[in-house]
Amino acid sequence: MACPFHQPAKLNEAISPLDWLLGNWESVEPGEGSFPSLKPFRYTEALHFTQVGQPIINFMFNASDVETKKPLHRECGFIRMQTGTNRVAFIVAQNSGLVEVEEGELVGKQLSLRTQALARPSFAKEPHVKEVSRVFQLQPDGKLEQTVSMSTDKQPMTQHLHITYSRLP
Repeated sequence: MACPFHQPAKLNEAISPLDWLLGNWESVEPGEGSFPSLKPFRYTEALHFTQVGQPIINFMFNASDVETKKPLHRECGFIRMQTGTNRVAFIVAQNSGLVEVEEGELVGKQLSLRTQALARPSFAKEPHVKEVSRVFQLQPDGKLEQTVSMSTDKQPMTQHLHITYSRLP
């Protein structure tokens, strides 16, 4: 008898417009990171989007320093769609302690999101992130591009990360 935890789940219709995200992705080449308060950096990243038959996509993002291979940021969470619309919620917790609800719209194969709510530990390092904007775009060649911008209590909205991924077999 097969283990029920290892059987692929039927895709819930509520998230079918986002099925192009599902699977494992790795950066094609190092991504570029910068922000006025940071020294520019390069990183690699793996993305994992899964589903278990619920109206939710589970995700985990793992980034590493391109030179040292040391872990950088980690993000995990869930993606939901509002039934009957193109509205999407992206609920994410980061290893920095930042927890966000981002909301936005799915238009074709582009998912554009912006912070709706933020929380952080009382002892979080400053400057504090105030807002995040994130865009996922599936390119015609099948690669996935992500651009992340953010603002802090000391900097206006500025592009922070840009990276392109290929889907793993």
